[in-house]
Amino acid sequence: MTLLSDIEWRKSEDKIAYPDALEQMEQRNAAIHQGETPELIWLLEHPPLYTAGTSADPSELLSQKFPVFQTGRGGRHTYHGPGQRVGYIMLNLKKRQADVRNFVHALEDWVISALAEFGINARAVEGRVGIWCNTPQGEEAKIGAIGIRIRKWVTMHGFSVNIDPDLSHFGGIVPCGISEYPVTSLKQLGVTATLNDFDAALKKTAPDFLAAIDK
Repeated sequence: MTLLSDIEWRKSEDKIAYPDALEQMEQRNAAIHQGETPELIWLLEHPPLYTAGTSADPSELLSQKFPVFQTGRGGRHTYHGPGQRVGYIMLNLKKRQADVRNFVHALEDWVISALAEFGINARAVEGRVGIWCNTPQGEEAKIGAIGIRIRKWVTMHGFSVNIDPDLSHFGGIVPCGISEYPVTSLKQLGVTATLNDFDAALKKTAPDFLAAIDK
């Protein structure tokens, strides 16, 4: 059984430039694979930017208002920026279940459980990437994104959840290739919460996430 105390839990207060985060992730991935350093759950914010996953369609980049970075994670275009909690998860699945699908489902369930701490009934939807909920108007909207990469069975990238970002910034892309539904946030749903509040919910629900990926 994996304990959260066995994993480094890091929170960055400053906004981390995407290339710097990517370099740190790749270095940590290699060190974890070699058994040189503990696994890592890294919570951070980025300055406003767009990322393009391995399935990104150039036609879905509608604006170059913010820098665009290519990344090795799965998925299409997504936005990161202030007011959004990004979680980069670097875990060695060889120590657990070497099952990519199970890891993705467990990651989704973790975010959903953390959102439930604020009374938000979020869910994953078959065939649609991300974390979804209903707005007060009854409209389905996306509140979180999931995108991972696994190298030598060590995970990288992870999730992003909209706490109180500028939602207009999502207008520069077709988020994750899905144009039929809007993007929402805790703030838009009427929930007053800080990034630290959400971090506490993540930490509270992390043991169930780790249990779901253990052997």
